[in-house]
Amino acid sequence: MPKEASAKKPPQPFSKKELDQFEKLILQKREELVKELGYLKETSMDKSYQDYTGEVSTYSYHMADQGTDAQEREKAFMFASREGKFLTYLDRALERIKAGTYGLCMECSQPISKARLEAVPTATLCIACKSKKEQGEG
Repeated sequence: MPKEASAKKPPQPFSKKELDQFEKLILQKREELVKELGYLKETSMDKSYQDYTGEVSTYSYHMADQGTDAQEREKAFMFASREGKFLTYLDRALERIKAGTYGLCMECSQPISKARLEAVPTATLCIACKSKKEQGEG
């Protein structure tokens, strides 16, 4: 059998209407995430202790206040980093929809269940392959 025939991708497991619904769901999650990232930046990451308290003197900082401020900024950065990673996953899911590979397991090329994609629209593995990977078999 020629290589080209074996390199063919399996047929899309979802109808155009279902893909449109998944795309709408992903775009909605993406929009919510972008708003949340903007809120995080606005409220936590761009503010200093002086912004929070209105204190002008740099000598009035108490060490505990400085520690709390640093911890809050670190926490906001961690959340932003995690959300940024999820934003990348959403963008990749949109790319797979456009490429016609959305809903196909990246390991075994079998369809990913609709229920799984509704729960985790960025899923790239079917339940069986995800389980194997988590158990260290894959």
